[in-house]
Amino acid sequence: MTEKKNFLIGSRGSQLSLAYSGHVKNLLLKTNPQFDSSSIQIKIIKTTGDIFQNKKISDIGGKGVFSKQIEDELLDSKIDLAVHSLKDLPSKMTDGLCVNAVIKRNDPRDAFLSYSSKSFFELKSQSIIGTSSFRRKAQLNFLRNDINIVSMRGNIDTRIAKLKNKEFDAIVLSLAGLNMLNLENEAKEVFTVDQMLPAVGQGAIALQSRIDDKKTLNIVKMVNDEETYCCIQAERALLEAIGGDCDTAVGGLAKLSNETIILKSELFSNDGNKKFVVENSGHFKEAREIGYKVGEELLKKAGSDYKTQGN
Repeated sequence: MTEKKNFLIGSRGSQLSLAYSGHVKNLLLKTNPQFDSSSIQIKIIKTTGDIFQNKKISDIGGKGVFSKQIEDELLDSKIDLAVHSLKDLPSKMTDGLCVNAVIKRNDPRDAFLSYSSKSFFELKSQSIIGTSSFRRKAQLNFLRNDINIVSMRGNIDTRIAKLKNKEFDAIVLSLAGLNMLNLENEAKEVFTVDQMLPAVGQGAIALQSRIDDKKTLNIVKMVNDEETYCCIQAERALLEAIGGDCDTAVGGLAKLSNETIILKSELFSNDGNKKFVVENSGHFKEAREIGYKVGEELLKKAGSDYKTQGN
């Protein structure tokens, strides 16, 4: 009988990240009989984004601040698998790594939380809303130009605590995160995707492996949700095409209807005053190609009102 080797999952230490990793662990146990509960362990890895919670994400390295340290441990074979919220991953995959599996997507929509108003649209003029997302800021200002959007960082429980302490009149969070922590009742309202198109990959959990680790690749493909995987291929291709990063106010959501994939996208100008919308569809096997087409169309529409990374 061969000795069982511990399988290490790398995760951020936030309550939500550990909920994601625990969910992945349970799925791996159900689908891979070679594992028992003690043979899969979760290793907490502190990222730059966790250390510097009082600084803007763009000031501490951009979108990779929640993934780089975890990816480094994966590349060094200190862990076997990295679990990420997909929307935290940069548009360009790190060399030597891949995401070949994603968990079935949770509700990708955004949620409105407030203790002073039942609805975003009923908020008093000049109310203060907290969010760290450039996309959400642009979308909220597009829906109402009489409110104040203030940057806020921190984990879900920290943000809700700030709301309870009346530091903000309202905050906007991912409904998927609230659902995972059984906090969905905190949401007073859920935005429709027409009101606020979600971030690329929002609501999806990504399983990242070394590209040459065939054993792990075979293990995680057992829990891959094919529909979600197909949709995020289109969404991430869109993000890659426009050179999107944490400062990009872009939304993208793909859905499958039989064998057709439909990708909706919107991009805001750098000043947030203009919105450019593109939708395209095609056979699901051409998901990435559709994503690139949508991204290229967005760039054409935006023209000089949007600059890609490095320009």
